[in-house]
Amino acid sequence: MANLWFFDNVNLFNLLCPHKFKEYKECHTFDAYKKSDYIYFEEDSASKVYLIEKGKVKLGYYNEDGTEVVKAILTKGELFGEKAILGEEIRNEFAQSVDASTSICPIGVEIMHDLMRDNKTFSLKVYKFLGLRFKKLERRLQLILFKDTRTRFLEFTKELCEEYGYDCEKTGDKVIMHPYTQKDIASLIGTSRSNLNVLMNELKEENLITFNRKELRLLQKTA
Repeated sequence: MANLWFFDNVNLFNLLCPHKFKEYKECHTFDAYKKSDYIYFEEDSASKVYLIEKGKVKLGYYNEDGTEVVKAILTKGELFGEKAILGEEIRNEFAQSVDASTSICPIGVEIMHDLMRDNKTFSLKVYKFLGLRFKKLERRLQLILFKDTRTRFLEFTKELCEEYGYDCEKTGDKVIMHPYTQKDIASLIGTSRSNLNVLMNELKEENLITFNRKELRLLQKTA
């Protein structure tokens, strides 16, 4: 299940952005967002899909009691709003910029369908990506609903290993160079930043992990 958020290890922006295609280049523009700006809200019309040129985007929804549930935090090169390809007409999630400067490439559903219709290989890869995306979302929501915080965090580190990890030749540790803040990770595993900080320090004291702002290291005996 490696690279579930990514598209065969390919930057989706480089592959799909319409400015790469001559027939769409002249009329194509990018949208800029500041931190906390919404790209779309729940109940908005689903007429586009979006690619991230730079920055980060949070996807989520609100429970009946107003609690925010974060489904994913996506970074440069990733796709969101993709259920519009499958016929979704109304959004059931929100998309919000979490960086001070986020640049988004919007693609109309009709243009996306044209690109898929004209290239069968491209179309199959898009559907493969969608299938893997849905599986990963389902797995993460199951973890949030049924597992304790420690288990959720350790399972999340396995996902990070698949996407951003490599083996340290000197120690054998798993080194993960990831784009997430502690606040991002806390949101993704359904806990508070303070609880996550306590948990990570406990795991550090147990010699299971070490970490800094951009690197998480799973020590050899647990890798």
